[in-house]
Amino acid sequence: MIFSEIINENYEPREYPALALLSDQWAQTRPFWGCKVLVATPIFRNTLVEYRALLAGGAELYVGHAVGDSGAAMPCDKKIVEMLKEEDVPVVTDEDIKSGKVADDFDLILDCAGQFAFCHPKKGFVELTRSGVQFFEKSEHPVYVADSGIVKRIETVLGTGDGYFRALESLGHTDFEQKSLVVFGSGKVGCGIALHGVRRGMNVCTVTNTRNADSGSNFSNVLLNNDVRIEDYLDDEMVAKAISTADFVVTATGLKNALTGQAVSAILENSKAVVANMGVEDEYGEFVPAARVLNGKAPLNFILDEPTHLKYIDTSLALHAALGERLLQECAENAVPFKGVQDPPGEIEQRLLMTTIQNGVIGPEICDMMR
Repeated sequence: MIFSEIINENYEPREYPALALLSDQWAQTRPFWGCKVLVATPIFRNTLVEYRALLAGGAELYVGHAVGDSGAAMPCDKKIVEMLKEEDVPVVTDEDIKSGKVADDFDLILDCAGQFAFCHPKKGFVELTRSGVQFFEKSEHPVYVADSGIVKRIETVLGTGDGYFRALESLGHTDFEQKSLVVFGSGKVGCGIALHGVRRGMNVCTVTNTRNADSGSNFSNVLLNNDVRIEDYLDDEMVAKAISTADFVVTATGLKNALTGQAVSAILENSKAVVANMGVEDEYGEFVPAARVLNGKAPLNFILDEPTHLKYIDTSLALHAALGERLLQECAENAVPFKGVQDPPGEIEQRLLMTTIQNGVIGPEICDMMR
């Protein structure tokens, strides 16, 4: 099957047990037969496994790659983009659809970050990320959001933290023992980076909104249990002090211009700190030059051929695709099963999660994370 040679050369089956399960099942049931499916997951080698599963299910596959009104494209591996084109897989940009070059007649759109939220699929959307939800809040289409519950936490807590440190290592930063790390944000990504820092023997401080300690997106208890110091982002003096002695500073709040003026000043004054962003937005703001932040303020892990290891993203991509199957089933029973944003059915998450724990290489890591 298409992509199999590349996948088999680079991965072991235990690195993608959830997508392997779907691929095997769908080769028999063909749930996407006759469906035109646009998949907008960032285009990298590991996303070939999601494409292969959808093709096994009979999908007429289109790969979405947004360039945006400003011309700032979603990060991708250009070699993989060219390979897709050579294999006659259509690679479609948002501008292609807006201009009418490509027809907006997809049955199903598996979106990421709301890149194709302006489209009008016949059945509906599945959105991969929490950051994309804002684009669907008033949608008349049914929209499943994969970023919910434990499945997405595997990718963001375990995988994104791992990606941050692999990216640092690729740039020659390999000495972490007893070094100081300041992480802005205590959500899934910030928590993951902090915990990976602790594993590497670093002294870790997280800057967050401590008044949201009971929020479902805040992992303060996990951080405290792992000896991570927590500072309130409104305590300018304490935050500036932490930054002034930091060896590494990374933002992961998910908010544009998240840093206070005093935090920005401290970063500019501390010339030794290795500064990076792991959020989609520019979290540093206009007063911090792009040259001061690794990868020009773009998410640091996107300098890698594989920003998040397949073993960590497999379950998220499988849920992304499996929700597409569920949406088609529901549309067959009811033309518009629901409108707007909805979380995934729990039984789908549990099935994929148990498959990953039982058959995947990261099963023990997931069990540790869930304690």
